[in-house]
Amino acid sequence: MEDTLPDLTAYNIEYERISDQHRKILLKSPFISRYEGENPYTIFPDGFEITFYDTTGNAISFISANYGINLLNENIMQARNNVVVINYETNETLNTENLVWDQNKKEIYSNTFVKLSSPDRVIYGDSMRAEESFASREIFNISAELEVADSLSY
Repeated sequence: MEDTLPDLTAYNIEYERISDQHRKILLKSPFISRYEGENPYTIFPDGFEITFYDTTGNAISFISANYGINLLNENIMQARNNVVVINYETNETLNTENLVWDQNKKEIYSNTFVKLSSPDRVIYGDSMRAEESFASREIFNISAELEVADSLSY
C-alpha cells in the first residue's frame, strides 16, 4: 500500500447490505479512509462493528475490532486489536487479536490465539475457522477447556 492521501474520508458511517429486501449486514465505524487505485482499500483506524442478520431481520452475530482494513479487490476484511465475535443464537463470544473475514467464501478465520466463551465452558486455541455468521466453527490446537460451574457452594 502506498503512502498517499485518501480519496474519501467519512465520519460516523453506517453501511447496510440488503439482499432480497432483508438487511444482511450493518457496518458502523466512527471514521474511515478509502484509497482508490489499482488495489483499492478502506481502513477503519478507529475500529468498526459489523452485525449480521438472518432472513427475518434478527441479529445473529456481531464482530468488532479496534482497527480494520477492507481489501476491496479481494473482498477480504482484516480486523486487529481487541477483536470480539458474538454468536447471539449460541451465546458464544470469541476473543482474539487478529481475524480475517473472507466475504467470497463467507467465512472468518484467525491464525492467532483465540478464546471462545460460552455459558458452560471456555476454550483456548491457537487458531480458528468459522462461517461468517459464526453458526459453526472449529478451534485448532486446543490448549485448555474449562467447565464453568453453575453455582458456587461455600
